[in-house]
Amino acid sequence: MADKHRIQFEPVGIEMEVGEEEKILDAAFRQGIHLMHGCREGQCSACKSYLLEGDIQMERYSTFACNDAEVAEGYVLLCKSHAYSDCTIELLNYDEDELLGGIPIRTVGTRVAAIERVTRDIVSLRLEPAEQFDFRPGQYVDITIPGTDEHRSFSMATTPGTPSGEIEFLIKKYPGGRFSGLLDDGLAVGDELSMTGPYGSSTLKDGHVLPVVCVAGGAGMAPILSILRHLKETGSTRPVRFYYGARTAADLFYLEAIKELGADLTGFEFIACLSESAQDSEGLQVEEGNVTEIVERREPELHRSEVYLCGPPPMVDAALTLLEASNVPKDQVFYDKFTSPATDGA
Repeated sequence: MADKHRIQFEPVGIEMEVGEEEKILDAAFRQGIHLMHGCREGQCSACKSYLLEGDIQMERYSTFACNDAEVAEGYVLLCKSHAYSDCTIELLNYDEDELLGGIPIRTVGTRVAAIERVTRDIVSLRLEPAEQFDFRPGQYVDITIPGTDEHRSFSMATTPGTPSGEIEFLIKKYPGGRFSGLLDDGLAVGDELSMTGPYGSSTLKDGHVLPVVCVAGGAGMAPILSILRHLKETGSTRPVRFYYGARTAADLFYLEAIKELGADLTGFEFIACLSESAQDSEGLQVEEGNVTEIVERREPELHRSEVYLCGPPPMVDAALTLLEASNVPKDQVFYDKFTSPATDGA
C-alpha cells in the first residue's frame, strides 16, 4: 500500500492527507476541499500553486500551463502532482467560500432520457439521475464512456431546480469522437451512463451585484444557459448581456428559450456574433465578426462587470487577452478551460 503524507495549504491553514498514488487535487476533492481548478488535465493553470516545502513530482502536463522556469522555481499543477513527503503548498488562487463549502463530488448512475440534434454539429443529451444530484450553475461533470475507464467532461445547461429533474448537456460532435460518436450510433433512450461531479470554479456567485457579461461559443452555450436560468429562478435584478459566437445563422439554436429567459431578466441583450455570414438572420440582433472583437467594441466598461466565459480554447484565450487589456480584475472573470476534443480523441 502506498505511503500517505500530510499536505498543509497556506495561507488558509487547511491540512489534508494524500496517498502517493493519488493526485493532490483528487485527494482534496475526496476530503471535501474544493481547490480552484479548471481542466484537471494539466492544460489550463487554474490549479497552479507554489511548493514551499516537500517533495512533489508531476505527471505529464502542458508547459503552456506551467513552463520549465516556473517548475524550477517551485510552481506545481495540483491536478498532476503526487506528494512523496509531507508538503506545505501556497495556494495562489482560492475562494474562501468554496474551499470547505463546496458541493461534495460523487458518482451517480443516470438513464438517457433524450438525444436530440440541435445544429449540424451540436447535440442535446438529457440524462435522468438515479438520485438527487446537486450542482451550481456553470459547473460540469465527467461522463464515463460506456465499456471503458475513460470519461469526457460536459457542462450542465439546466439547473438543479429543473422540474423534470433531468440534466441537459450540449455536446459538440467531432469526427471520430470517442463519446460524441455514440450520439449517432451507440447510445439510445433508456441506456445507462455514469457521471461524476460536480466540478468547476466558473460558478455564478450569489449575492454579487455587478452586471453580468456572458461570452460563449459552440457547446459553451450550456453553462451560460444554466447561469441565465438560475438568474431567472432567483429573481435576480443584475443586468445581463450574452454574446454568442457562431459561424453562420444556421449554427444558432435555442433562440426561443433565450428570448423567454431574457424577458424575465434585467436589461437583457442577446447578441449573435457571426464570424462567416449574417445571411438568414432576420429578426435577430446580429453583429458580424469574431465574438471577442464584438465584445470589445460594445463593452467599453467591461471592468465594471463580472464576465463568464465558455467555448473553444482559442475563443477563451482571445477573451482572456481582451479582459486583461480592459483591466478587468481577475476576481471578476470566471471560466473553465477544457482541452480541445479535436486533439485528445473525445
